[in-house]
Amino acid sequence: MTTIALLASLTALGYAAWHLILCIVAPWGRCRRCRGRRNHRTAIGTRRDCRRCEGTGRRVRIGRRIAEYVRAEYRAGNR
Repeated sequence: MTTIALLASLTALGYAAWHLILCIVAPWGRCRRCRGRRNHRTAIGTRRDCRRCEGTGRRVRIGRRIAEYVRAEYRAGNR
């Protein structure tokens, strides 16, 4: 039973480390709303630029935003 728990915790730790490396190396990811296509369909069926990514198709990854927030809080606390 401990082998399964150890394997699960190592898998979760490995995934977290991979996501951290990915956020450092490539902070930009595809926009989830428009899926990187730069526009999306509205409720009435017309297409318009995505407001979340401002029509670029790219957004900052969530992990990168969290890392920047933690860094800013650390710097503000050490002043």
